[in-house]
Amino acid sequence: MNYRIIPVTAFSQNCSLIWCEQTKLAALVDPGGDAEKIKQDVADSGVTLMQILLTHGHLDHVGAAAELAKHYGVPIIGPEKEDEFWLQGLPAQSRMFGLDECLTLTPDRWLNEGERVNVGNVTLQVLHCPGHTPGHIVFFDDQSRLLISGDVIFKGGVGRSDFPRGDHGQLIQSIKQKLLPLGDDVTFIPGHGPMSTLGYERLHNPFLQDEMPVW
Repeated sequence: MNYRIIPVTAFSQNCSLIWCEQTKLAALVDPGGDAEKIKQDVADSGVTLMQILLTHGHLDHVGAAAELAKHYGVPIIGPEKEDEFWLQGLPAQSRMFGLDECLTLTPDRWLNEGERVNVGNVTLQVLHCPGHTPGHIVFFDDQSRLLISGDVIFKGGVGRSDFPRGDHGQLIQSIKQKLLPLGDDVTFIPGHGPMSTLGYERLHNPFLQDEMPVW
């Protein structure tokens, strides 16, 4: 699987354009804003966009999804239905951050743990990883050992859990029980910041150690 990271919005959110090398069929993961910039990157990559995938319902990850879905005539898939309240609350999220109003959004298909999404000849596994939001999912390509982790885990950090229905303990459990077992060699694209590997984070991420460090 090939990928191109497109930083968007004032939050420097990592929108990912992913595609199958053989078929050039593609998907956008978490198009949070800057629709024109994303359109240009899709055109420059020479791929055919088939779907938009969402890891969770926060504005900085879904802000341009409806506009792009309409432009390309493609479905919006994900997240898990527990995040429906976030997608229905997009206008309020817009006001909270002082941004242009983003209308409510209902995906064409919700996703659940264990489902699979095909991007050309690439098969993405869906893992439900609640904690940052209750319906947060991640996408894993076992063949290329690449994980798109949304806001579950970052290089040296983890997602915030102080939002409505966030749960820090559940977030850490999601990482330790769902993500780390995928293998130390797995590279991940986080929702914000640089890429890392699960092996590096298992050893060095302070939030994943048995005892928190004393600063």
